[in-house]
Amino acid sequence: QVQLVESGGGLVQAGGSLRLSCAASGVTFSNYPMGWFRQAPGKERVFVASIRWNAITTYYADSVKGRFTIARDKAENTVYLQMNSLKPEDTAVYYCAAARGYYPDYRLREVGTYDYWGQGTQVTVSS
Repeated sequence: QVQLVESGGGLVQAGGSLRLSCAASGVTFSNYPMGWFRQAPGKERVFVASIRWNAITTYYADSVKGRFTIARDKAENTVYLQMNSLKPEDTAVYYCAAARGYYPDYRLREVGTYDYWGQGTQVTVSS
């Protein structure tokens, strides 16, 4: 059974930091691109960041570029999202996801590309 489990969410003041983790089990994700998305109340799920299998090539939404960093530990089958300089508008449920196969850059920003999803972790940033 394929499973993605996020952790690390919580309540933080504006300007603070959090590190999200996503542990994968049931399949080796080392060759899959993985991504982080977020969904605020009443809004659609949107792209935050993604990383290719090589653990080097990364992509970010403009709203988080320079503040968030995605990384993966292939040996641990885990992907991370380091979030710095958090803002109230970063408040959302954060989901990690994995996609089977190779996709061009723009597809890695799309919800529909991903085959596996975690249950989400709440991040709340107070002003």
